[in-house]
Amino acid sequence: MLRYALHDYWPKRLLRRASFEQLETRRRILAFKDGRRNASAWAAREVAQALAAINLHETVIACCPASCQRTTCRRYRRFSAELCRLCGAADGFSHIEVTGKREKVHICRQTRTAEGRAENVSIDASFFQGRKVIVIDDICTTGKTADAFIELLEKAGAEVKMAVFLAKTKRFKPYYN
Repeated sequence: MLRYALHDYWPKRLLRRASFEQLETRRRILAFKDGRRNASAWAAREVAQALAAINLHETVIACCPASCQRTTCRRYRRFSAELCRLCGAADGFSHIEVTGKREKVHICRQTRTAEGRAENVSIDASFFQGRKVIVIDDICTTGKTADAFIELLEKAGAEVKMAVFLAKTKRFKPYYN
């Protein structure tokens, strides 16, 4: 399965190294996570442009759920509809529901990583059975959340072809002489 990140995401601790363009991309990604309309449109255009060379008429777009249903709706409802309109894919948004609430782990200076659990997510298995799926997520730090969601889709009979992330967390390893 192919995994692709469109941008680098600069965490707060590395912002002093980021260029103006990188800071602007970070601002847009955070606005997308907040569910801002203009950021959703920007993100849909970015992903559609990246997927433009692929025929998606037989493919379902499935957005990786956030920590609760309210956040998932705010973040992905408009984005998913616009992306599917731009690229001709089927919209899987209404077939995925967050039934509980999991702990948010992307808080600054927190050393724990996401466990990647998907037990609070329910999907319509009859809709995804036998269909090709592209999974979309906002930021990939470790990839555990997306992996758990992909595993859930595959258990339902979906064939996950690709995972696309708006951004991948930038990391710098110190270089010592």
